[in-house]
Amino acid sequence: MELVRGGTRWRRFAVVMVPSVAATAAIGVALAQGALAASFSVSGQNFKVTAKTLHGNGLVQYGTVDVQHGGKAVPVVVSAFSDATITGLCQSVVIPAPFIGDVTMKLTAGNGGKGHEVTAKNLYIDLDQLDADATFTDINIGVAAGDTNKKYAAVEPSVKEAAGGEFAQEARIADLTDVKQTAWATSAGTFKLAGLSLRLHRGSGPDVECY
Repeated sequence: MELVRGGTRWRRFAVVMVPSVAATAAIGVALAQGALAASFSVSGQNFKVTAKTLHGNGLVQYGTVDVQHGGKAVPVVVSAFSDATITGLCQSVVIPAPFIGDVTMKLTAGNGGKGHEVTAKNLYIDLDQLDADATFTDINIGVAAGDTNKKYAAVEPSVKEAAGGEFAQEARIADLTDVKQTAWATSAGTFKLAGLSLRLHRGSGPDVECY
């Protein structure tokens, strides 16, 4: 069975899953009526994300394939959270600019201490690389995506139905520190970025990107 999540096509994708989760902020993606309510295909360019800490509730993870604009397929792991709280968030993407060279767009938020974190509800992240220290509470590995626990509520029913028996894992709570990842897309029902800062920097590399 195959599901189109907006412009993203869900195909069977065999992936060896490990207990891993991640968080990211998306520039210009804040969907008022819940995650994945809009139609889109991924841009064909991934972006870097770091976070000091992530506390997430209702985690579900599963493998799939995103489709870039133009039709190229990209294998990804989707991490879905019912809600998440993030500190020390950084996101960067390099934009090639004619006659100028690389320009890095860098976003930071959630650096103001207690009460000034980044918060998100119905958060979906399509990622292909993650490094972090992680602690999971009530984790189940190797469950069928269609049978993930309803109380976690991180995957909408239409996705569960289409995914059916695909490999998935779930956890009631996920706590990560020193998160470093690359991602292709992020969607959220709501995304509150306390202390948002967005800057453009000439060049690329660890001096101007998140890492």
